[in-house]
Amino acid sequence: MNKYIVEFIGTFFLALVIGLTVIEPNIGNFAPLAIGCTLMIMVYAGGSISGGHYNPAVTLGVWLRGKCEAKDALIYIVIQVIAGIIAAFTALYLKGNPTLTPLTLDIPKALLNEFLFTFALVYVVLNTATSPKTAGNSYFGLAIGFTVVVGAFAGGAISGGAYNPAIAISIATMGLTSISNIWIYLITNLAGGAVAALVYKLIHPDKTNS
Repeated sequence: MNKYIVEFIGTFFLALVIGLTVIEPNIGNFAPLAIGCTLMIMVYAGGSISGGHYNPAVTLGVWLRGKCEAKDALIYIVIQVIAGIIAAFTALYLKGNPTLTPLTLDIPKALLNEFLFTFALVYVVLNTATSPKTAGNSYFGLAIGFTVVVGAFAGGAISGGAYNPAIAISIATMGLTSISNIWIYLITNLAGGAVAALVYKLIHPDKTNS
């Protein structure tokens, strides 16, 4: 039960900070830094208990990697989505329930951007937080959090920079992106996580990768 609580808390605060920093009045160009730092501190806080996924794409990648049981993976994903939705309503309440204009997407560019940076995020997670070759390191949270910072700065204006199906559902609930575009995030984020796991296994072919 503890690991499920940790996954809820981490995902909730990640989604909440996104809403509070992006919805007007926002903090402008500092939003990606605040979002990435939130992920970083939550990974450090909960990584030893749940693995600090806070992202269905990460959970999928870790499950394919063989470091998460199927039952836990399914429960994690459900909890992450619920946490993102609750955080969305909390952010809207704290911001005074504003009327928001969803981001207009160029679909091919959004698809590619979401896939690439979700792949990068899950690839970093697998190599810094699940590999025996980097076991016991103290930098995994920083690496994971700042991968999101980079992705948000580089591609946030292209796709909204979700890189996380739970966050995609959360920002759609807030009205930052259109519900009709949710498929873009779900397909590309999960595909990015799956491909990252396959690449991890490819570049770590020996038995020590398990």
